Amino acid sequence: MSSRLQIGIISAGKVGCSLGSALRAIGHEITGAYARSPESCERLDAMLPGVPSMGLEEIIKASQCVLLALPDDELPGILSGVAELGLWRPGQLVFHVAGRFGTRVLEPAARAGALTLALHPAMTFTGTSLDVARLVGCPFAVTASPLLAPIGQALVTELGGVPVRVEEENRALYHASLAHGANHLVVLVAQAQRMLEAAGVENPGMYVRPLFEAALEGALSSGEALATGPVMRADTGTVAEHLAAIDALAATDPSARDIPPTYRQLAQAATERAHVRRVLNDVQADELRTLLGCTARTESEEGEE
Repeated sequence: MSSRLQIGIISAGKVGCSLGSALRAIGHEITGAYARSPESCERLDAMLPGVPSMGLEEIIKASQCVLLALPDDELPGILSGVAELGLWRPGQLVFHVAGRFGTRVLEPAARAGALTLALHPAMTFTGTSLDVARLVGCPFAVTASPLLAPIGQALVTELGGVPVRVEEENRALYHASLAHGANHLVVLVAQAQRMLEAAGVENPGMYVRPLFEAALEGALSSGEALATGPVMRADTGTVAEHLAAIDALAATDPSARDIPPTYRQLAQAATERAHVRRVLNDVQADELRTLLGCTARTESEEGEE
């Protein structure tokens, strides 16, 4: 974008401060930020020195552009509340960075004549200066009307990111995919490390790093083509031994009770994918389903795929 914007940030969390720092670095003016806690105030001072902590009304009145960096569930209420106060105005640029929503949630601002965008960076934020560098090359989901989409794409490009169009009706599925992959990956890796600790392996993170990094890189580059392990080999004896070991661990350590159902569910998913891809034949898939406590699928169900 060629013009410099006066941008207000609601609120001064990890995402808001990091994006605000990046926006200021490329020449935009940060008019103020809404900091609701001592931690937010400290982060604001560290990431955006000199930017004042202001109330919602002050920020919106002082800003050509308002960046809403709020938790997803808080966004609709804030937007409606500000609209009831009559603070949104024609020509004001209003955008949020929540993964779950497109621009429909911004309708209270749009009714007042504001220009609305939804921009979601597909990365995890630390609330430190490291985030600013990591924005370079980061994909951003852009949801906007055809008229306003170029503005969103230009903002993302200015930040060094890569704009990717995501339609309004696909935002929930889009966000679910990221949460399922990233958040549940953390749970899975943490479970594996806890199992290794129980098996007497010191520094389990260091031990599994080469294996996990290779598996992740293979999945990102080749999808399921490089999948391996006992399920892919139809090695029911190994899977049965795994189940016995993790069930025994959960029986003696209540904090490990989440591990057996996770293993079973993921092994079942791996079985179904391997069966669809014909890595496993019908007999092998049914043997694994029985072992995992799953109901064997009928021929009519398989034919629907």
